[in-house]
Amino acid sequence: MMLAYPFQNKGIITMKLKAIFLDIDDTLYSTSEFAKMARRNSIKTLVELGVKMSKEKLLRELNEVIEEFSSNHDGHYDKLLLRIPPSRWQGLNPAVLVAGAVVAYHDTKFRHLKPYEDVVEALKILARTDIILGVISSGLTVKQAEKLVRLNILQYLQPNAIFISDQIGVNKPNEKLYRRALNDMGLAPQEAMYIGDNPITDIDPPNNIGMITVHNRRSGKYSEITGKTAADYEIHNFFDLLDILNDDFGINTQRQ
Repeated sequence: MMLAYPFQNKGIITMKLKAIFLDIDDTLYSTSEFAKMARRNSIKTLVELGVKMSKEKLLRELNEVIEEFSSNHDGHYDKLLLRIPPSRWQGLNPAVLVAGAVVAYHDTKFRHLKPYEDVVEALKILARTDIILGVISSGLTVKQAEKLVRLNILQYLQPNAIFISDQIGVNKPNEKLYRRALNDMGLAPQEAMYIGDNPITDIDPPNNIGMITVHNRRSGKYSEITGKTAADYEIHNFFDLLDILNDDFGINTQRQ
C-alpha cells in the first residue's frame, strides 16, 4: 500500500472516519473477466443457433459494438446482426438469435457473478463497526442494482447509502455525484472514504472535494491508468484496506 501525501492536508487527523463508499465494477468483483466470459458464452450460443461465422470474428464485432455504443446500450446483439452479412444468418429468426445471446449472457451472470472472497470477509468485519458502508456507482440503475443483489452483499450496506448515477441524474466524473452522497448522508468530505479502480472517475473527483481516496489496483482495464491527482492509498485487495483502517484510522479490523 502507498501513502500518496500527508493526511493532515485533508484534516483527517482531526476528523473521525464515518463512512466508506465503494465502486462496484472491478472493485467488488472482476468485471473485466466476467464480461469476457459472458460475451464468449453469448457468441458460442449464436454459433450453436446457426450463425455461420467464426466465434473469433463474431466476438471482435461484438467488442466493437460495445466500444462504439457503450456497455450500457441495450441492443448490442441487434447491432451485431446488422454489422455482419445477412447471408451468415439467412433463414434464421433474428429475434431468436438475440434472445439466445442475451439468455447466455444472463446465465453467465447467474453462475459466475461473485464478489472477491476478501471483499466479503472485509465487509463482514466492517459491518461490525459503526462505519457507514455504501456505494457510489456509475451506470444504469437496474443494471447496477442487479449486481449488488447477485453479489449478495446488500446485508452489509446501509440501504440509503447506495447512490447510482442513473438514479441520481449525475454521472462520474462530475463531482456533484459525490457531493450528493455526502449531503444525503450528512457527512463532511473528510469523514468519508471512496474506493474505486479508475483514477479519472474514482480518484480525481473525490480528491477534489476533500474525500479520502483509495485506488484499487487489483485488476481491470484501468489498473495502470494515471489520473491528475494521487490517491491517498493504493490497495491490491481488501485485506490491504483492513490494515489501513486499523493502522491509520484506529478502527479495529483484526480478522478473527
